[in-house]
Amino acid sequence: MMTTPRPLLLLALLCVAWLRPLPLTAALEDAPLDLDSRKTVPYHSANGHLFHEDGVTNYSTMLLREDLGLLLVGAREAVYALDLRDISNKKAEVSWEVTSQQQEDCQNKGKNPQVDCKNYIRTLHSMEDGRMYVCGTNAFDPACRYMSYTDGTLALEDKEEDGKGKCPFDPFQRYSSIMVGDDLYSATSMNFLGSEPVVMRSSAASAVSSVRTDFKSSWLNEPTFISMSQMPESDASEAGDDDKVYLFFSETAVEYDFYNKLLVSRVARVCKGDLGGQRTLQKKWTSFLKARLDCPVLESQLPYIIQDTFLWCDPLLNWKHCMFYAVFTPQSDSSGLSAVCAYNVLDISKVFSEGKYKTPVTVETSFVKWVMYSKDVPSPRPGACIDAEARKQGINQTLDLPDRTLQFIRDRPLMDQAVQPIGEKPLLVRRGATFTRIIVDQVQAADEDEYHVMFIGTERGTVVKAVNFADEMFIVEEVKLFQTDEPIKVLRFSEATGHLYAGSEFGVVQMPLASCGRSASCVDCVLARDPYCGWDKTTAQCVALTDSQSSELLQSVKQGKCLCVPRVWTVICKFYPALPLDWSVWHDGNAKLRCVPPSNLAVTRWQRADHGALTPSSRLQFLRDGLLILNATAADQGLYRCLSEERSSAGRYTTTVAQYRLLVTAGGDGRSGLLPQARTDGPSVAGLQAAVAILVILLAALLVWNFYKGHLPLPLSRRGGGGGEDDQGTTGDQGATRRQEPEGQQQGALVGSAAAAPESKPLMMAS
Repeated sequence: MMTTPRPLLLLALLCVAWLRPLPLTAALEDAPLDLDSRKTVPYHSANGHLFHEDGVTNYSTMLLREDLGLLLVGAREAVYALDLRDISNKKAEVSWEVTSQQQEDCQNKGKNPQVDCKNYIRTLHSMEDGRMYVCGTNAFDPACRYMSYTDGTLALEDKEEDGKGKCPFDPFQRYSSIMVGDDLYSATSMNFLGSEPVVMRSSAASAVSSVRTDFKSSWLNEPTFISMSQMPESDASEAGDDDKVYLFFSETAVEYDFYNKLLVSRVARVCKGDLGGQRTLQKKWTSFLKARLDCPVLESQLPYIIQDTFLWCDPLLNWKHCMFYAVFTPQSDSSGLSAVCAYNVLDISKVFSEGKYKTPVTVETSFVKWVMYSKDVPSPRPGACIDAEARKQGINQTLDLPDRTLQFIRDRPLMDQAVQPIGEKPLLVRRGATFTRIIVDQVQAADEDEYHVMFIGTERGTVVKAVNFADEMFIVEEVKLFQTDEPIKVLRFSEATGHLYAGSEFGVVQMPLASCGRSASCVDCVLARDPYCGWDKTTAQCVALTDSQSSELLQSVKQGKCLCVPRVWTVICKFYPALPLDWSVWHDGNAKLRCVPPSNLAVTRWQRADHGALTPSSRLQFLRDGLLILNATAADQGLYRCLSEERSSAGRYTTTVAQYRLLVTAGGDGRSGLLPQARTDGPSVAGLQAAVAILVILLAALLVWNFYKGHLPLPLSRRGGGGGEDDQGTTGDQGATRRQEPEGQQQGALVGSAAAAPESKPLMMAS
């Protein structure tokens, strides 16, 4: 009898196990990839308010205090209190620096004294008494303190608490924490080397309720912690259930035997009332369960890894309707795709409360394989919270749980079933800048429907604004918030101010959630399909719905449809064509007629009066930002029109972006034809003339001084040889100039009004 070689057997087992979710990815064949944002907004200081302090870095911790009107920002060795409505206005600050002795001890342990051996603020939470709990890395010796804000002053209390297990040692290590009441739930490392990961609850009032995970690879195996959230599952619970704390992280998979380490995404949860076991699992979680979290992307052969989550709950509904939004990136950098998946909290809860467990089985005396546990499960159910059924058995707290239940969960914390996203596919898959953070806001549009708007931070310092409706994902815009490619490390938003706050290594930027002012016309406003914005027919502006009192608002989020006024032969979303601009070029010269598409989704095409649509040729080159005419002749004269065409669910919309009246003149040889004339009017010319006069005076003074000092000989008998003898033509053979365009046309934007342009004058354009 032939036996299969062990390496091949292991590979076969892995393939069978990993191919199980593949039927779920079949639904992704129609999922759009490489979605482009409708608009790309480059960096500009007008994009939002910026806060930055010289010499301070790592603005990676934020706490919104809307009750105080403050945004608390934790950075390197400092905490700042910023005005929530204008973060460039610093209200207060407090420093927390390491001592020279702490820095020296850190350096002696092999760390960089200027980078690692500082105090990076990583924990910042509100407490029930109004104070704040602050923890920092403290030169690889984490510590925590209490902080208060009184009479416009931030103050740190002198007493320090040990921060081990509450705050990471390494300032650049991912970790997570939340404050539930006055209990801190944290997920980080317990030791200097970062080799003892722990999920822990510590109480500010007492150390009795301190509970943590066990140091076993089956519990946590080289994890990277992402986020934590509380879920009030005890509210109106018929089973008398307990509240939960959910943890998202990634780790090296224990259930797959692979030649290289295989990372997987996880979701875990613990019960709020967990006190640990009496004999087994003393001061350890008795409710720690974890499951694989899938976000299937068709192109990937390896699971995508979670990077951030956001918990969204409807305030009018109970917790069963809450959702987690999560961003994922590939394990390898080859694909360049990032994804967003959404999960129902109820689906996650059912995996833990009703799913099967995995159990380790020894194969061939040394190899451990994880398989589904098929035997009887002890009662009460391992990992379950104390509920009404347990109380009927006389079990009122986890200290009363039997050893059989505790031993089971100690060895089998992993669930067999994976958590699948809503629709069993991602909401968004996009190639480009890697996603780093996400937040989600719910907006009521003019059609009275609710829309979820996602704001996704990237590693290049941009924020992607995307909307999902009717199973269609639409990216409204991508805005560059930081001048350099600074990865966005934290995102927050305030409903009170309607602003988004983004933190990076360099600083913090405040950006409005509604950026309606970027749309200059009705069509541009409606095709943006932004739930925040609508076209106000009264003021002829694109405005935020919350800022407008007018009932005459045009908006079409689902379809992007430009509406007409009933019974009136006037199209509301109409563009008045751009007025023709006179453009002159010398014979055999090159002319570029500028025309920038109003959006990334628009396509431009060119027409010529009496000639119809133009097609590219060796002399006519279609560029992204215009039309290039090479070696112009008299036959090229005429009226050129640039048309922009953009599609939406409702149809196709064509508008005239620019028009040019091209004139080809003789005179390329400098002997005949219309030559460009210098402009002599305007304040800019007067300023230039004054500057030239000053330069001439300075040059004359310099020559006199050199003659006086004898540095230059006096020109007595020898003449000539000067530079003024070189009689080169100043006309050039293909010179040209353009007149100043109207502002909207310079930007290539759609013209939304019939305002008359300045009187056109024939000018020349350089080849």
